[in-house]
Amino acid sequence: MSKDPKRTPAPVSSRPDIASFIEQVRSLGPSTAQGGRGRLIFALDATMSRQPTWDTACTLQADMFREAASIGGLDIQLVYFRGLNECRASGWVAGSDHLAELMSRIDCRGGQTQIGKVLSHARQEYARQKVQAVVFVGDAMEEAIDSLCQSAGELGLFGVPVFMFQEGNEPVAENAYREIARLSRGAYCRFDAGSAHQLGELLRAVAAYAAGGIKALTDLSAKRSSGAQKLLAQLK
Repeated sequence: MSKDPKRTPAPVSSRPDIASFIEQVRSLGPSTAQGGRGRLIFALDATMSRQPTWDTACTLQADMFREAASIGGLDIQLVYFRGLNECRASGWVAGSDHLAELMSRIDCRGGQTQIGKVLSHARQEYARQKVQAVVFVGDAMEEAIDSLCQSAGELGLFGVPVFMFQEGNEPVAENAYREIARLSRGAYCRFDAGSAHQLGELLRAVAAYAAGGIKALTDLSAKRSSGAQKLLAQLK
């Protein structure tokens, strides 16, 4: 995929964008997780450019658990890639302390993206036991887009939406992330490196969806709409 120098990048997601994102998630398929607990794959690009957001995610991931705990609980699996050929997945964890410990032991290293491996792993996990959603946070895409689209489409057929959160405005990544989200019936949003609150709002929204389905996300939006608006109003 080549860059289009005339194209302007999508703006950082503002309050209306977040509201639109939540409305989009409400229209998706899966409902409440079986057994009262959801399963969410939390995937991160851990190449060198990701270090600032990795540190932010280490802090924000606890909010996902807190949000899900108020609904029915959430099991999260951490998946990350770095270097030239390293892509690893943790076991499924049910507490923020455990996940934070796992993340704190990982340092970002130079390398290329391995989003295809993340999507393939998500399909394998779904074959073992239902997965409600996949979240991916990254800033680049250096792979064959057609292969990624095929994997995303398969996840969409299984009812596993992929939520693609892009840091920055790299246009090739944006095109790819939008397609992955569309084909998997997920959603795309963009944030700035310093927008920790914004990323946190997005992660909490997906956690609510994974733990309790559409109803939980609707309840969250109604319950916290004023607080979320005050918070997001500070973002530029």
